[in-house]
Amino acid sequence: MEPYFDIVIVGGGPAGLTAAIYARRAGKSVLLLEKESFGGQIASAPKVENFPGLPAVSGAELADRLYGQAESLGARIELEEVLEIRDGTPKRVVTDYGAYGAGAVILAVGMRRRTLGLPGEDGLAGISYCAVCDGAFYAGQDAAVAGGGNTAFQDALYLADICRHVTLIHRRDSFRADPILVAQAAERGNLTLLPSTVVEGLESAGGRLSGLMLRNTETGEASHLPVSALFQAVGQLPESRLAQSLGIPVDGAGFIAAGENCATPVPGVFAAGDIRAKGVRQLTTACADGAVAALAACRICSQRA
Repeated sequence: MEPYFDIVIVGGGPAGLTAAIYARRAGKSVLLLEKESFGGQIASAPKVENFPGLPAVSGAELADRLYGQAESLGARIELEEVLEIRDGTPKRVVTDYGAYGAGAVILAVGMRRRTLGLPGEDGLAGISYCAVCDGAFYAGQDAAVAGGGNTAFQDALYLADICRHVTLIHRRDSFRADPILVAQAAERGNLTLLPSTVVEGLESAGGRLSGLMLRNTETGEASHLPVSALFQAVGQLPESRLAQSLGIPVDGAGFIAAGENCATPVPGVFAAGDIRAKGVRQLTTACADGAVAALAACRICSQRA
C-alpha cells in the first residue's frame, strides 16, 4: 500500500518549506519532495538583505534555517523528482522512487534558469549559473556577468571581491535591479557596467572559455572581451509541466493562473511561490504564498476528515 500524507508539497524552495512549516504546525502529515537542492534559487545568493528581521544573511544559511525548521516539526523531506500527479481522492503523486497518496497537493516548483542559447554553451568550461558556487575558481582572473536584474548585480558585486575585474553585460539600456545595487556596482573600481550590449558568441581555447564576442545594440559595433568565466543571470522559466498535465491553466509566460488564495481550478491543488502568476516575486511573497497555500490545504483535509 502506498504511503499517504495529508499534504504533499512539490518543491523545496522558500514557498515549499514555509508550507511544510505551517502544515505541520496545524497537525497535518506532510511530505515535501524536491528534485535537486533545497532552498531553491535563494540558496545560491551570496547575501540576502531584504528579509524582515534578518538584515544580512547568506542565501544558504536562510535555506538551512527553513529546512531545519520544517524537519524539526516532523515534515518528511525527500530528494525525489515528481514525474506525474494524478487527480482523484486521494491524489496520487508518482516520483522516480515510488508513489504517494495525498489529500492535497501544493505546487511550489519555482522556475529553472534561462540560458543565452549560444553554440557551445553547454559543454564549455567557464560557463556558470552560480557565482557563489564557482566564483572561487576564477580568483584573480577576469569574469563577466550577463543580466540586468538583482541576481546579476549581486553576482557581480560578489565576484568583484574575488576576481581581478568583472564586466556586467545587459542587453537593455537600463537595469531592472534595485537602485541601491546599481549604485554599489557603479562605485566599484574593478566592475564595469556595459548596457545595450549582447553576447553573440563564445571563444575558447583547450575546451575553456577565453573570451566573448559582443555587439552594441544601439550602434551595432562589435567588440571582443577576454574573460575566463561567464556567469549567466538572464532570467528564469516557470516549471509548469506538472500543472499543465493536470489541466491547470497557465498564462502566456507559463505561470500558473492562481489568485491570492493560491487555489487552482483543480480542487485540492494549490500553487505557491514563483510559479504562481503575480506581479511581485520576492522571497517574502514566496513565503507568504507557502503559508496561504498550506492553510488552505489544511482546510481541505479537515473538511474531508
